[in-house]
Amino acid sequence: MTVQRQPGLQSILQTRLRVTQAEVVEFCQRWNIVELALFGSVLRDDFRADSDVDVLVTYGQGHHLRFQDWLTMKTELERRFGRSVDVVEKALLKNPYRRSEILRTHQVIYSKP
Repeated sequence: MTVQRQPGLQSILQTRLRVTQAEVVEFCQRWNIVELALFGSVLRDDFRADSDVDVLVTYGQGHHLRFQDWLTMKTELERRFGRSVDVVEKALLKNPYRRSEILRTHQVIYSKP
């Protein structure tokens, strides 16, 4: 399990989301997330105080969340980040245009080897 260190990503975690790498790792391990990525305005200069955070998740093989569990996970992310969060499951990205844009611009913040 590793946290990807990309230019500016450390700053985004600390200043925009107010989380540590250790918190990201702990969260992902607990929720059986094998890859966690950010996309959208959180990575751009147009990120504002009222912006939400777009998160792309990939779960471990055979892992399925009940709706209540998904809601609990989303609420936990919102508490940790101090703002609204949109959680998108990578496997469920069916719209080819949306999928292409998200995968082109996302930045991985956690990846389990």
